[in-house]
Amino acid sequence: MLPDYWIERPSYRAGRAAQAAAGSFLELVDANGGRRLLDIDAFLRETPRVVRWHFLCNLAARRRIAFHGTGDPQIERFEPREPVDFAPFGQQKAVFATSDPIWAMFYAIADRRGQRLTLNNGCLVLEDTGEAYYYFSVSRNALARRPWRTGYLYLLPAGTFVEQPGALYAGHQARVPQLASPVAVAPFARLRVAPRSFPFLRRIRGHDDERLAEYARAVMAAEAWPE
Repeated sequence: MLPDYWIERPSYRAGRAAQAAAGSFLELVDANGGRRLLDIDAFLRETPRVVRWHFLCNLAARRRIAFHGTGDPQIERFEPREPVDFAPFGQQKAVFATSDPIWAMFYAIADRRGQRLTLNNGCLVLEDTGEAYYYFSVSRNALARRPWRTGYLYLLPAGTFVEQPGALYAGHQARVPQLASPVAVAPFARLRVAPRSFPFLRRIRGHDDERLAEYARAVMAAEAWPE
């Protein structure tokens, strides 16, 4: 049993429009061959009924893709860097991304410009069922101000990325779909992401910045959310 702050991803496979759009887009990717950065917004304007996170999850289910969320619309190449991270896998100089697009969408919409805002979040995929779970949290003092922006989701080729090793979590064999590339990577597509497109916008929690290490320890030990 996972702690109650983990949110299960709802099904996305029933939407035929999203499935068809994902297949058509991957054909476009193959035909483009990385010659130019593909504008997913322009592509989706031709299929207005498609829910964006459904479309992205269908892409991820069909092909190994590295997703990276940011507020910068003009990135041509991602360079390795070492972030501040409590998890051992994050303590390396690399280009970081994830194979789960919903997790990456959170980084696209969280606005840290001009304010003190820390992020505390995670994603798990249970090996026995394939179900994905998430938790999302931002600084409690900023949460009431709704610190969201319209950001950008970049799709990167996953060939140079390695995934964080799996482990036992709350009695389940699970993997964290975090990816790291030791070398620079150029994206092949970009999608504009508005806050309303993020499926869990109303389920983002708040945390105290001074207690980040405490939250990290609780999550890694599958303990209750510190109050």
